[in-house]
Amino acid sequence: MQTVVSGIRPTGDLHLGNYFGALRNFVKMQNDYNCYFFVADYHSLTTHPHPDHLQVNVRKILSQYIAAGLDPEKCTLYIQSDIPETAEFYMLMNMNAYIGELERVVVFKEKARQNPDNINAGLLTYAVLMACDILIQKADYVPVGKDQEQHLEMTCKYARRFNNIYGVEYFKEPKAFSFGKDLIKVPGLDGSGKMGKSDNNGIYLIDSDKDIRKKVMKAVTDSGPTEPNSEKPQVIQNLFTFMNLVSEKSTIEHFENAWNDCSIRYGDMKKQLAEDIIKTVAPIRERIQEIEKDTDYLDKVAKMGAEKAHIRATQTVQEVRQIFGFRPVHY
Repeated sequence: MQTVVSGIRPTGDLHLGNYFGALRNFVKMQNDYNCYFFVADYHSLTTHPHPDHLQVNVRKILSQYIAAGLDPEKCTLYIQSDIPETAEFYMLMNMNAYIGELERVVVFKEKARQNPDNINAGLLTYAVLMACDILIQKADYVPVGKDQEQHLEMTCKYARRFNNIYGVEYFKEPKAFSFGKDLIKVPGLDGSGKMGKSDNNGIYLIDSDKDIRKKVMKAVTDSGPTEPNSEKPQVIQNLFTFMNLVSEKSTIEHFENAWNDCSIRYGDMKKQLAEDIIKTVAPIRERIQEIEKDTDYLDKVAKMGAEKAHIRATQTVQEVRQIFGFRPVHY
């Protein structure tokens, strides 16, 4: 069975873009692939999270992963820092990464421009750590969005470079996993592209019914159609995109007809959309709240995931140490 690796930083709650995008596909993948899904708490250190918040955020994301459908019995669901071999592997692979290529990474340049007072070494070598997360589990595939394609390219570069420097055929080059038509881009409520944490334009799986209604009613619209069967502007198409995700077919048809005959009332559409989103989110939110309270269960999940992830990680680091020329170490 082929291996898939993917991670998420514990920097905030999951939103509908995460859920309808990658997460629902991850739920399908766990039945057909050897999946490693991890909470990337090492990566979050580039922004210096407060120690009191780090574990809270890790548990939050772990709870939301599970509530959204990931099954710890089917996939390897673990916390990045529970695999200390990752840190050693990261140090070793940094020796084959060059500062010029790291400084050219698009994400690094963007983050450095946005936070000029926090251009730390971890941020510079972020792509190396990401490569280590992938290579340490010998991934065949990595689900990546447009903003992460360069990181996967660099992962392949480091795999090739390692093999070339040491005259081995040890690392294979992982491929991008494309969800194709199954990858849904969920728009933001502000009409400005996709839903995202940094844009404050999302509905989160933990949002209350009241918050969902309030957010949806503030969604950007226009003055309405003036000609029958006219093309929808993007901000209105966004509302219909939401409806296609959460509403009944008859509901969608009703508002499509109202648009086409110019009788649509956006207030009515938003009220219906809010209730349909609530129907989707409420069971997940309740499950998240149950899981977050069950610390024993979360500890069990984290321990089980760490034990499974540790097996391949230990083997990889032992073999890489030997290729580098170090003596074996018993972990």
